[in-house]
Amino acid sequence: MVVNGMPMKRMKRRVTADLYDFLTFPSSASGSSVSTPFRVNVRSFLTKHALMPPPSSLFPHLMTWQILFRVGDATEGSDSSSAMVFLDVVEEDVARSRSIYCDQCRVVGWSGHPVCSKRYHFIIKADGNSIGGYHKPCVRCGDILHFSELRCKSCSHVTTTDDVEDWVYHQLEDTTHLLHGVIHSNGYGHLLRVNGREGGSRVLSGFHIMDFWDRLCKTLAVRKVSVMDVSKKFGLEYRLLHAITKGRSWYGDWGYEFVAGSFALTFDAYKSAVETLSSLPLPSFLQQGLRPCTRLQDINSFYQSLSKCELVNIKDLFCFLMSLIHDAHKSSSRVGDATWKKPRTSSGVLSWSGADVGRVEEAMFRVLRAVSGSNWVSYRALRGAVCRVAPPQLLDHCLMELGGKMAAERMVVNARHNPDSGALEYRLDPQDISITTTCNDSCVANCPPSEEVLKQDLKFLYESMLHPQTMLSYGPDLTRNLAISSAEKLLDCKQFVKDYKYEKLSSGNGVMVCLSCQLELVDQSEEIAPDPPPELVVLPVNATVSDLKIEASKAFQQVYLAFRRFQAEELLGYGGVEDSNQVKLLLGSTESVRVRGRCLGKNGLNKFRVERGIERWTVDCICGAKDDDGERMLACDVCGVWQHTRCSGINDSDAVPAKFVCYRCRESLQMTPIVGQCKNETISSVGSNGNFGKSLTTPYDVR
Repeated sequence: MVVNGMPMKRMKRRVTADLYDFLTFPSSASGSSVSTPFRVNVRSFLTKHALMPPPSSLFPHLMTWQILFRVGDATEGSDSSSAMVFLDVVEEDVARSRSIYCDQCRVVGWSGHPVCSKRYHFIIKADGNSIGGYHKPCVRCGDILHFSELRCKSCSHVTTTDDVEDWVYHQLEDTTHLLHGVIHSNGYGHLLRVNGREGGSRVLSGFHIMDFWDRLCKTLAVRKVSVMDVSKKFGLEYRLLHAITKGRSWYGDWGYEFVAGSFALTFDAYKSAVETLSSLPLPSFLQQGLRPCTRLQDINSFYQSLSKCELVNIKDLFCFLMSLIHDAHKSSSRVGDATWKKPRTSSGVLSWSGADVGRVEEAMFRVLRAVSGSNWVSYRALRGAVCRVAPPQLLDHCLMELGGKMAAERMVVNARHNPDSGALEYRLDPQDISITTTCNDSCVANCPPSEEVLKQDLKFLYESMLHPQTMLSYGPDLTRNLAISSAEKLLDCKQFVKDYKYEKLSSGNGVMVCLSCQLELVDQSEEIAPDPPPELVVLPVNATVSDLKIEASKAFQQVYLAFRRFQAEELLGYGGVEDSNQVKLLLGSTESVRVRGRCLGKNGLNKFRVERGIERWTVDCICGAKDDDGERMLACDVCGVWQHTRCSGINDSDAVPAKFVCYRCRESLQMTPIVGQCKNETISSVGSNGNFGKSLTTPYDVR
């Protein structure tokens, strides 16, 4: 394939030791000593650190930059390719994009922002490859082709430029990326995707990825970043589980705070729900009178016996269980899906596969099944019975990890220390019974359940005590109803934002003048958006008012498509001031200024007016919502006002009716409800044509 008349050249391969370390890049020292806005920083950052593979020149409106990282220190003799990470930065020209409007801006409350000229996508693919690399899949059969190959060798399909462009756009919508963050040219962004080890990452954890993203945003002077928390952990809604154990979202560890909930929920409602649900006393769930013990009581008693401190409420129980899972995962992390290497010994490095471990465990299960009744099998006897199955070191490892392992037919390995001899002993018990038989064992703390059993117990407790749709009946109805209401509120609170305090900028240490410029339009027409966020303008210390007007005009022209012909005319509050006056002498210590100007000519940029799109729609729901919050909505066929389906008595699992009349119109028309059209089923009805980021609520795993 030829690009711009010239054959493509391969990028020079860099030695691993020369690569940036993903765990520390970018460092604070890499930032500028003078405050500069995102629109400037991102260009200098890419020029300094990134490479542009030649295939990117095929699509000037989807320019792809690439940075290759190593993860930690490369060890001698290790496979360095397995510890390398590609960061792709796709520079999207919004005016030529297939998706003009941003759904995330709409639901987080930034729908009034004008449409920015650029969007920068920061992506780490799950498969370890690069969007800007030299290999792409065949669109017909999926075989990997080099970029220079036009015809697939397997299916003979001829790849066109449109095929490659379709593939790049597909990457912007892919929900499997380890990291996908997008930042508009005005410095407002969205964290769309974080997938750690449970989400498919082989090297990076969710904490590694979030630390990197946070450092990157600080270096680039990003202003605000939103995230819709729909993450999963162990298959559970993590925003509910983490709120109970930590009092905030998982993203709160990096400064993301609750800003707005669905169904008009406020910050006070969120904090109240956290406090109410996490402080529910455990006895409320366990008082069963004279009825037989339930599984919930058995599990609670079991973990009460394991804990050194009394577990008083829901928060205590789930915090303790999460800590046990963390410890169990840490102790078993040496055994991976592929191989586990023991520490070096005099005989070298012993490598055991997961299949080897599974074979030994199954042999031990067969021995334990052969033991009749409730008899215990000692460590020595069990080891002797399977001594021919595997080497002694592997047998010892499996025996130490055997306690709590799940066998067939819902049996679990129970482990204890013999009360008389102190020797380790094993037997198979039904899963539920094993909990009750070991809860009074004084030595059980030395043999906690396996990670698998702990996760099963966590899921059962989550469904029984936390999730509103599966919560068990217990105690007074008033208490249970309050718990269900609190859990529903926490699940409805998804939007979190981090404010990087962009406006609180240094003055450049006397070398430069940094001003936050707020725009005000003269004769503002319907085609032009309301006031956009202020833009930072950096000027020399001796800059004049004329220089300020020129730089302010350039800033808004570069950032927003609707302001391509904007010209600043005057500084509000400084009427009659000559353009030759120095800004520093005129404004003194003032760090902000309002600039009035106009957009010249009839430029026909109405579609770029605001991120919410050009279609007019009104949200006025009985819950108090006045804007789109990302939840399912439908419009009244009489007044056209949008409302939540849930607030209108339509369950999320129910089909949306063909006709619908809201309660206000029913009262005025004295009609009964008929069925309507779902907002999310007709995207054009919410003011967007080909919106960017359509998969707003796709669950992902942060770990």
